Amino acid sequence: MEKEYRDYDSSFFAMLSRMKYINRWALMRNSYPENISEHSLEVGMIAHVLALISNKKFNNRINAEKAALIGMYHDCTEIITGDMPTPIKYYNKETVEAYKFVEEQAAKDLIEMLPDYLQEEYIGIFFPQEGEEYLWKLVKAADRISAYVKCIEEEKAGNKEFSSAKSAVYAKLTEMDIPEVRVFLRDFVEAYKKTLDELR
Repeated sequence: MEKEYRDYDSSFFAMLSRMKYINRWALMRNSYPENISEHSLEVGMIAHVLALISNKKFNNRINAEKAALIGMYHDCTEIITGDMPTPIKYYNKETVEAYKFVEEQAAKDLIEMLPDYLQEEYIGIFFPQEGEEYLWKLVKAADRISAYVKCIEEEKAGNKEFSSAKSAVYAKLTEMDIPEVRVFLRDFVEAYKKTLDELR
């Protein structure tokens, strides 16, 4: 039997629908805009396959579906904070800590927009839970892979604006030293450089 709850007028999903209005790479000349809604879907898909790679090739037990969910929601706090350009966000330790605090508060604000009976379910999507450190690390790697793909696609379109960013993102991916990332780069990334006819 359905439990009785008070009526809600929750703005949670109406707020999330505004992700499509927030563009990434604000300081760069883009050949095509990328908003955080489409970026988040891509991160969710890549995080999902990184978890599957982890399980199939390295005998881990990562929750691939949760990795996908975290990826889908990982940037939704930017509805409140905006997309902070990387050079500013990581300018120094104080800036990193200040922005992390703002992000956490934004996440709490979004969760509080949900009806009471759903809030607990979303805490584990917005905030790491005990024992999930590696899962969240894979989602972070997926975020960087998505950025790397964007750089590849911009270069393919003849935009040299992203050449240095591509090198920087690749270096960060390498520094993470994650075997699942190496498998993804080996098995999937070259295809992003192909035309539609070549993909077929």
